[in-house]
Amino acid sequence: MDTRLLSSQGSPHDEAVGYNLLTWGEYKFQFVPAVDRFKWLETRHMVNISDRWNRDENDDLQFAFFNGVGWESWENIWGIWNGITPRDAEATRRKATIERAFAPFLSSQGWEPFYPTSSYGVFASRWPLNKTTLWTMVNRNEYDVNDTQLSVPAQDGARYFDLYHGVELVPNMTREGNWAQLSFPIESHGFGAVFQIVGEPDSSAMQFMAKMKSMTAKPLASYSKDRPTLVQRIVDIRPTAPHSSSSSEMVRIPGGDSFFVVGGIEVEGSDDEGVDVQYPWEDSPRRFHKHFMHIDAFDIDKYPATNKEFKAFLDATHYHPKDDLNFLKDWQGGAYPVGWENKPVTWVSRRMLEPMLPGPESGFPTSGNGNIHCKGPTRENTLGEIFGDPMQYLVPDQGRTMHGPDDVYAHPAGVSPTGVMDMVGNVWQWTDEYV
Repeated sequence: MDTRLLSSQGSPHDEAVGYNLLTWGEYKFQFVPAVDRFKWLETRHMVNISDRWNRDENDDLQFAFFNGVGWESWENIWGIWNGITPRDAEATRRKATIERAFAPFLSSQGWEPFYPTSSYGVFASRWPLNKTTLWTMVNRNEYDVNDTQLSVPAQDGARYFDLYHGVELVPNMTREGNWAQLSFPIESHGFGAVFQIVGEPDSSAMQFMAKMKSMTAKPLASYSKDRPTLVQRIVDIRPTAPHSSSSSEMVRIPGGDSFFVVGGIEVEGSDDEGVDVQYPWEDSPRRFHKHFMHIDAFDIDKYPATNKEFKAFLDATHYHPKDDLNFLKDWQGGAYPVGWENKPVTWVSRRMLEPMLPGPESGFPTSGNGNIHCKGPTRENTLGEIFGDPMQYLVPDQGRTMHGPDDVYAHPAGVSPTGVMDMVGNVWQWTDEYV
């Protein structure tokens, strides 16, 4: 029997909750928190709310707390940092502490969402288990609410605790004596939890109350909601001397004035601040970059470094990187695959390639260098003229197994306007570095 856990992104069919134990919840939120469909159909089903590009996660956190489901904190999104704010981080810590301590309640078959509350904009879910009951609550208002929050049926010997603040509640009994009214504060856009038990709570419950009292001593409003963008600095590439001798393997690029135009190819992130990289003329990272710049003349290798050339370098120097994770991953036993001698070397980093530089005349190109030697000083488009002509560039893989790069000499018709080869589609090439 297959016992793996499945987690679906999006919304599977209703019957899927019979075998699909986990799903991602990607929702849009309104003022009134909705009941999660799959949680309602099967209270043991675990939904993990996911909205990785949100800058303010409070809606996600409140929806998760109201429905007794999970929340997925996703800060490193395909290499892009979307950090959780201090306020959301603290809210997560508090609600997670309650949910983990009372996890069995959150799969109760008697779950009652929208248990009646007394204040506008405050919503509660009731989670009964055996002879005890948990309420999870959220305040959707932009203001604090400190009044009667719940009225619960009176019960002999029942005691009530404000779990969130870690204090016992003294109920106000109605005149008829059949309802216990519970009053306590819930701050704006905040959380609340009430626990009802008959008799004396055990020592672990009292320890938990003390923990929550200490944890919630400061209001969430005192924590910053700012989400600073991580500033990047491009690493300077030292100028190199002009090449001492002409070579058929190098191309002279005359340089000149040009618009540097490039757009990041991240899978997600739109043009949000923080996506992609930050050039010196920009005050934050962003996806699209355009800047008028001057590039001095330079020489550049006509072809990318091949496996054969890199093997000769290794044999001559016995170089090995300090951190060899994935180093030359497509080689076996220190040798490249048969027939790969003229393919560009891959699975090497910029740091790994630095020892291969022949001397002070050599260095790595910047993205500005690449922009001008790829399209020339006046050409606006590198790719538009060649798509549809497989003689000029590597044909993209359509299957699930990638066949690796082509030989560096394989597409002579795809030469750039400045005479540089393999500028499109064969391999990723290192230029700028950021810290």
